Amino acid sequence: MNTIESLQWRYAVKKFDEHKILSEKQITTLKEAFNLTATSYGLQPLKLVVIQNKNIQKELIEHSWNQPQVHEASHLLVICIPKNYTSEDVRNYFTLVKEIRNTPDAILNPFKKFLTDEIEKKTQEELLIWNKNQAYLALGNLLTVCATEKIDSCPMEGFIPEKYDEILKLDTQNLTSILVLPVGFRADDDYMKDLKKVRKNIDDIIIEIN
Repeated sequence: MNTIESLQWRYAVKKFDEHKILSEKQITTLKEAFNLTATSYGLQPLKLVVIQNKNIQKELIEHSWNQPQVHEASHLLVICIPKNYTSEDVRNYFTLVKEIRNTPDAILNPFKKFLTDEIEKKTQEELLIWNKNQAYLALGNLLTVCATEKIDSCPMEGFIPEKYDEILKLDTQNLTSILVLPVGFRADDDYMKDLKKVRKNIDDIIIEIN
């Protein structure tokens, strides 16, 4: 399928086939796609938790507004951000830039100072909002990659982050959960799978300026 056909094929799955499991290659593709997601300044203030444990997935159902996809899916992806983000994280990024690109300090330092100053100006609440926006960029990227790879998915905001953080021990890693993405394969009897996609007319959603 081409890209548009793949996006037409995609929908938010309401029932997964519990007996179908994603291959290691497919999971690796999703991990790499997550790592390649665009983020503000390339800072990647994100982590992805990949869960393939039916006991944990079942435990999380009640903290996911009782949505069964969390348990039925082959894997459960949880996108997280740091609870506390500091200028030290920015300095670590520039250390990585230097290691990979061997960029001279004379070129890196002005931008490094700009970013560390910007981070230090912001409150942790402001930084949480900023990093949460990066999580949505990652989710959008994963949804598109899932579609092109014929992997079914169901993006979720409907869950209790505090409970996820507790069960997955994210709070001990300075992380908090932001978004949940069950992935796998649609069930044959999912009532949504054959319904037409509902979207506005293209002329009603696109503004062209020539």
